[in-house]
Amino acid sequence: MTTRRSFFRQTAVAATSALTLPTFLPDSFANPLTRTDAGLKSAAEWAADEDFWAWVKSEYTVSPNLLNLNNGGVCPQPKVVQDAHIRFYQYANEAPSYYMWRILDQGREALREKLADLAGCSAEELAINRNATEGLNTVIFGLNLKPGDEVVLTKQDYPNMLNAWKQREKRDGIKLVYLNLDLPSENDDAITEQFVKAFTPRTKVVHVTHLVNWVGQVLPVRKIADEAHKRGIEVIADGAHSFALFDFKIPDLGADYYATSLHKWLCAPFGSGMLYIRQPKIKNVWALLSNTEPDGPDIRKFESLGTRSFASEMAIGTAVDFHNSIGSARKFARAHYLKNYWMERVKDIPGVKLHTSFKPEHAGAVALFSIDGMKPSEIDGQLMNQHKIHTVGIDWENIHGIRVTPHIYHTPKDLDRLVAAIDSIAGKRALAQKQKKS
Repeated sequence: MTTRRSFFRQTAVAATSALTLPTFLPDSFANPLTRTDAGLKSAAEWAADEDFWAWVKSEYTVSPNLLNLNNGGVCPQPKVVQDAHIRFYQYANEAPSYYMWRILDQGREALREKLADLAGCSAEELAINRNATEGLNTVIFGLNLKPGDEVVLTKQDYPNMLNAWKQREKRDGIKLVYLNLDLPSENDDAITEQFVKAFTPRTKVVHVTHLVNWVGQVLPVRKIADEAHKRGIEVIADGAHSFALFDFKIPDLGADYYATSLHKWLCAPFGSGMLYIRQPKIKNVWALLSNTEPDGPDIRKFESLGTRSFASEMAIGTAVDFHNSIGSARKFARAHYLKNYWMERVKDIPGVKLHTSFKPEHAGAVALFSIDGMKPSEIDGQLMNQHKIHTVGIDWENIHGIRVTPHIYHTPKDLDRLVAAIDSIAGKRALAQKQKKS
């Protein structure tokens, strides 16, 4: 029998090679092509296959009592990923400097290849890091910009990114040009035109958020990128909420730079992320943390992080396997199906307003709602305190409401609970207003 130690040596060196299919799925589900109906069902039809998704739900260890609808913040890991993380962590603790640096560290290249296959790009264009913030900061602080150079971004971008650009503005004298997007929108051309109108001969970079985290809006990154490149402008895409949710390949976006958090929709261990840079651009970006060749052409210069969690990093491979066993198209279809399920049922409740599109090309799994006359904090508090439903209240620029983000481990019955809670809160608010007037 293979000893425990030799097993870990083998899996560390080939951490992302083919693994046993997740035990939560019977053979017919783990390989959907073996199902007699597999070739006859579209992704949308799979989205409503409750038998399939019941098996998926059983692989997660989420609370059966607290309804977690803030997966837009961070997603839970399925059991197989948790188990892989724990195994690697315990193994590393047997002799940390030896097993981390000499054994587990050897699995990074295989992991890079696996991520590149999912991302649809060259492995030489991917760096493995800790989150989207780190990846985007690497690019923001690494680009060669001089005083007077302009960067176009929006007030709806993520605060960490806005702060990074403000720091460059303060330190280097670049000029930030802000757009204020009116969301939701189902007009990609209008959004693109808003960006284009902000471009000038001094514009060097445009920063685009693929999915706006506050409201779930999908921005037309490819259209904006094409217009930017016509003018010699580089494109940074914030993909924190899009990778492993949407069925796409990173190069399809046309961006020069893209970063994401793998602990979101890929359901990898917390504190894992990925940076993509188009290969010809790598040499133009300085490493955020010092490297022997910080201005060189090797993507690995962005991985000089010092000691990190090798257990978390190696377990990313298991998360990719789990994702692939479901399939990108089915995963997005289910996530979007669940979003629309609850939205359809609350859209006609008096006082309730939706601020996210129903259409898959304009929205993913994230959606925002509000109730007339109520602050987001009030609604968020009642959902938690009275109904044990975890959401997040949004008060950012011109966006105000409750962000709801279901996940593929949720069922329509879970969302019926949300619908009932919204109906109750809105009804009580309407009754209180009526009594106040009388």
